[in-house]
Amino acid sequence: MLLVVAGCARNVRPGGGGEEGEASWYGPGLYGRKTASGEVLRPGTLTAAHRTLPFGTCLRVTNLENGRVVEVRVNDRGPYAAGRILDVSETAARALGMRGQGVTRVRLDRCPGSAELDLPALEVAPDHAVARAWIEETGPGL
Repeated sequence: MLLVVAGCARNVRPGGGGEEGEASWYGPGLYGRKTASGEVLRPGTLTAAHRTLPFGTCLRVTNLENGRVVEVRVNDRGPYAAGRILDVSETAARALGMRGQGVTRVRLDRCPGSAELDLPALEVAPDHAVARAWIEETGPGL
């Protein structure tokens, strides 16, 4: 089943059958700027821009071309290019193996247990196929 409904949050379900479409990445030129959520974009974060999902939503992004998976946190709005469903940070793009491509086909699913706040700060599987992060930013200006 193929769902290509950009920006429709109800199509991103826990456990599978999520939204599929094109994703792109952003990064170095935007570091230090505020995202739509008010956070400052920093190098090394596993974050993403989605048109409608609430800020803080954890998404499991699967690169359908190579099977690599990364979990990101929505903290921005976009993408604004036609036909794309997600923009991921440079770090997430690297984990997905899409940094050289620029755009790749992905599937979006809600992270399992994403309502829980006790996820580790950073955990990388031994085969480097899955990167998982829950990034909690605190401090002045956030």
